[in-house]
This record gives sequence, structure tokens and C-alpha cells, in this order.
Amino acid sequence: MKGIIFALLGGAFITLQGIANTRISEDIGTWQAATITQFTGFIMAVLILLVVRDVNWKGFKQVKPLYFIGGAFGALVIYSNVVSIQNIGVTLSISAILIAQLIMTFIIDSNGWFGLEKQKMKLPQFVGIGMMIVGVVILSS
Repeated sequence: MKGIIFALLGGAFITLQGIANTRISEDIGTWQAATITQFTGFIMAVLILLVVRDVNWKGFKQVKPLYFIGGAFGALVIYSNVVSIQNIGVTLSISAILIAQLIMTFIIDSNGWFGLEKQKMKLPQFVGIGMMIVGVVILSS
């Protein structure tokens, strides 16, 4: 249950962040909005880290260097979301973003990339992704 609650919160925060970034970018520019968002996100993460005191600095040595670029993906996510929302609106953007996430996770899971255990995809997963795509087509008409 905890996982579902946090997933729902994450989805809500992604939507709120996308709208806020779009408004910021209208005033100062998209890359500036991405910079501000990444910076304020860093500050928030540090504050949360200080409050929860769940620090494992020794674990840094175990992380593969490639994975440290995850934050760089954040800047690209912000830019893409802002441009998308500006061009096609929030509802259609978030729908398309979710489909892209599902397709990417499907590819990662079925190939066992990034050290994850391979998952067999069955008909229900294909039907679910197909239904979402149909939903986006309906939303865009």
C-alpha cells in the first residue's frame, strides 16, 4: 500500500512540477526554469536528508559511475515536459509521458537492463499499453 501511495504522490508532483516549470519558462526561459527546478530540488533533497538522517556515504563507492548521470536526465525531463505542456496542454502531455514511461519500463524489464531481473511480458501488459495509447488518441481528438 505504501508503494501505491508514494506512486500516486509522485505522479501528482510530476504534474505540479510540469505546470510550475511551464509558468516559470514563460517568464524567463525553459533552460532557466530547468536550472531553477534542479537547484531547488537539490536544496529540498539536502534538507530532507538532514531531517531524516539516513546517510550512507560509504555506499557511494558501490554505485556505478554511469548511474550518477541520473540528475542530468532530470534537466532533459524538465525541458521536454515544459515544451510538451506549452504545445499540447497538460492532460495530453502527461498521458503521452506515462505511455513513454510504460514503454521504456517494458523494454528495460523484458531485457533485464540495469541489473534488474528479466520480467516476462504477457498479453495483459500489451493490452494495457494499447488501451493507454487509444486513450491518448481519444484525448487528442
